[in-house]
Amino acid sequence: MGETNAKHVAVLMGGWSAEREVSLVSGSNIATALEDKGYRVTRVDVKRDLPSLIAALSHPRPDAVFNALHGRGGEDGLIQGVLEYLGLPYTHSSVKSSAIAMDKEMTKRLLATAGMPVADGVVATKDQVLAGHVLPPPYVVKPVDEGSSVGVRIVKVGDNFTVLAEDAWVYGDKVLVEQFVPGRELTVGIMGDEALAVTEIVPTQNFFDYTAKYTDGGATHICPAQIPAEVAAEAKRLALLAHRVLGCEPVSRSDFRWDDSKPGVSGLCFLETNTQPGFTPLSLLPEQAAARGIAYADLCAWIVERARCHV
Repeated sequence: MGETNAKHVAVLMGGWSAEREVSLVSGSNIATALEDKGYRVTRVDVKRDLPSLIAALSHPRPDAVFNALHGRGGEDGLIQGVLEYLGLPYTHSSVKSSAIAMDKEMTKRLLATAGMPVADGVVATKDQVLAGHVLPPPYVVKPVDEGSSVGVRIVKVGDNFTVLAEDAWVYGDKVLVEQFVPGRELTVGIMGDEALAVTEIVPTQNFFDYTAKYTDGGATHICPAQIPAEVAAEAKRLALLAHRVLGCEPVSRSDFRWDDSKPGVSGLCFLETNTQPGFTPLSLLPEQAAARGIAYADLCAWIVERARCHV
């Protein structure tokens, strides 16, 4: 690509969610990779300032927008709506798909109708959870609309409720409470219409939380996962099912628990789908792509070439 004819890509990063720092790392890596591929790149640190964002995307106007934002405001349909209004082609999923996938309870309900195995759970208020056990322990408490395991707590038998203390829970009044599913943590990345691989995540501590995901040494990634072939095939099938039912584009990543004490594939249980997987040096989707021989910069270019408006 010649310098004067190079496609101009604006990379959105930062944002104001709990995942701001991770987004800045992802965005910086993506921008550098795209420059290495010959694109002209503008880095945009997104703040809660719509006029400034519109100005940054207007002078000059990019040919495409790579959305490297994570969490609220970035992958819940909000920024997608702004980009649709501006008529700017953007990466990843549409307003509707992003909004549904970010709502964990809505995602579970929708996918369950398509045959997805999901954990039993209820949506409760913070006051209800503080007042007593909404489900018999052990169970998992999580925000309805956060990503990267932000705010997730595991309540075990005998635990008190300090895990959801008034001053510690800053994720709104709605709380998703799910039956704890024992077993191993699996994740499957989707690229286009194909499952890349199944990775088993073995956290250094007991739980693959936000810190473990983005701290070097916080977890070991086994790719491909050393699991029975039928379990790997079913995890891939279910991840592709979630990708298609939710309308994700062009990549996604779905997380599962696998209780290996159960026969066959009966121990697989869906956790969530991420419409905008991370692109840090520790992120799982780029790692799975690399295992298939797809370099990081080539993956970034492949995604940006599929940027589009959806309405």
